Amino acid sequence: MRMEVWNSDVFVQGMAVSAGLIVAIGAQNAFVLRQGLLGRQVLAVVLTCFFCDFALMALGVMGLGALVADSPAVTVALAVFGAAYLLRFALLSWRAAYLGSSALEVDAAPDDAKRGLWLAVRATLAVSLLNPHVYLDTVVLLGAVAATVQADEKLGFMAGAVSASFLWFMALGFGARLLRPLFKQPRTWQLLDAAIGLVMLSIAAGLLQFAWERWPY
Repeated sequence: MRMEVWNSDVFVQGMAVSAGLIVAIGAQNAFVLRQGLLGRQVLAVVLTCFFCDFALMALGVMGLGALVADSPAVTVALAVFGAAYLLRFALLSWRAAYLGSSALEVDAAPDDAKRGLWLAVRATLAVSLLNPHVYLDTVVLLGAVAATVQADEKLGFMAGAVSASFLWFMALGFGARLLRPLFKQPRTWQLLDAAIGLVMLSIAAGLLQFAWERWPY
């Protein structure tokens, strides 16, 4: 293996770009945070998110992202569907904030290996793969940056990108338990749900602006 593949600068670049795209609160992160707070199938959820990111990032780095970016119709469609998805998520978050009953769930039993595993995995796959915004981040945007990297350095870029994803989801999922005493209060859950709704609305507005600016007709 050639040493250029593991150029540290390219590795750090991949990690920084990936972190910038995934750290912001989104539908996937909000789901992982909630599962971590509730202590429900956290490892399964974290690994599912990571493997989804790994697969999508690989597609982006290998060139699919650049191909999609060259098609205004595809990028606009992804942006519009992503905005609709996030608006729905925002409404659900505000509904949860209004009802204010989430704090009662914090006292639920911790992970039961025989119960809810596949349900948690299916829910994670849905929130990860049915959100078009994730394709814009991991395939299109990350792929566009990867297109500027030399061919023999793409593996190092990819390694940095997936490392950031793995570290982030592990920290978010398992670090959330440190906040559980705080989230036993209904008001804290209401504030979190309300904030998540605002973030989703902001991202949806950005996607709609993206679609408007790139409307091909």
